[in-house]
Amino acid sequence: WDLHAYYGESYIVQGISFKIHEGEILALLGRNGAGKTTTLRAIARLDEPQVSHGEIWLDHKPLHQMKSYEAATNGLGLVPEDRRIIAGLTVEENLKLAQIAPPIGWSLDRLYDLFPRLRERRNQEGITLSGGEQQMLAIARALARDIKVLLLDEPYEGLAPVIVDEIEKTLRLIKEQGMTTVIVEQNAVRALELADRAVILDTGGIVFDGLASEVLENEELRAEYLAI
Repeated sequence: WDLHAYYGESYIVQGISFKIHEGEILALLGRNGAGKTTTLRAIARLDEPQVSHGEIWLDHKPLHQMKSYEAATNGLGLVPEDRRIIAGLTVEENLKLAQIAPPIGWSLDRLYDLFPRLRERRNQEGITLSGGEQQMLAIARALARDIKVLLLDEPYEGLAPVIVDEIEKTLRLIKEQGMTTVIVEQNAVRALELADRAVILDTGGIVFDGLASEVLENEELRAEYLAI
């Protein structure tokens, strides 16, 4: 709420406010440099960007007063653009490292049911997986911590359409199980087709906050702010 964030001297996010409703998929969209990833990283309480003002609440808990690990402990899960699969560990070791002990809800079996490919490759080193499989592992690793909100930064980048289809199917499945998801994605059409609502940023401010279907139906809005 009223979030302001900087990278060095650059004033990237300039006082934005929006709500994420429980159990929905929200697409956070905009042109390059609009502040999408900065907003996502600020919500996750990472050291960069520097948040100068604003409040971030999850289940009445003030995330804006927490460090990143505290926000994660309180139900926030970020899947960064670079995925950050841990070298030297198998798929299963990556998942076990992230799990809360004892597992609450997201057991290994449940994760493998969501991502059958990961079950097949459970003993393979994580960084040797294909790009799509690494993305699946990164999402599964976030879910392993029994999170309440999943933050995805450019999850489709570099992936074949058939793999994107598979990831979207999984995101719909976890939505049916009550997961709340925020997705930042350059492939705006795919993100809008997946999402319930959309927030569009432009030069650090919000220019649209509403149903994703409204954006898909508004050619002028898409052309001006999403270049589609």
